[in-house]
Order: sequence, then structure tokens, then C-alpha cells
Amino acid sequence: MQATVGDRLLMHGNIVGERDRSGEIIEVRGPGGAPPYVVRFEDGHTGLIFPGPDAIVVPAQRKP
Repeated sequence: MQATVGDRLLMHGNIVGERDRSGEIIEVRGPGGAPPYVVRFEDGHTGLIFPGPDAIVVPAQRKP
């Protein structure tokens, strides 16, 4: 998994009834875009995340 600052992290709920969570990656702490990531979630919570197999990185729209 590779990411850059500004990408979004989408984590699918892995328990029945649990909703998906998404947030903006505001810091990449691993080498070459690898995890862990500091993510600011939609509710304002910020956390250090080591994404599991239920997470995907959605690239930010880059301006040319």
C-alpha cells in the first residue's frame, strides 16, 4: 500500500452493521509512502493508522 499526503483512506466496516470510515491522510510516516499514516477522519478525530486488508487508498485529484 502506497499513499501521499492528501490521499483518502477508506476503511470498510468489518463487523455487520459497522459503517465505513474515511479520512484524509495528513502525514505519511513509512518509507516511500508506506504505512503508518496519520489520518484526519470526517468526525475530526486524528489517529495513527496501520491499515489492514479492509482498507484502500483513494488517490487525491492532482492538478497538472
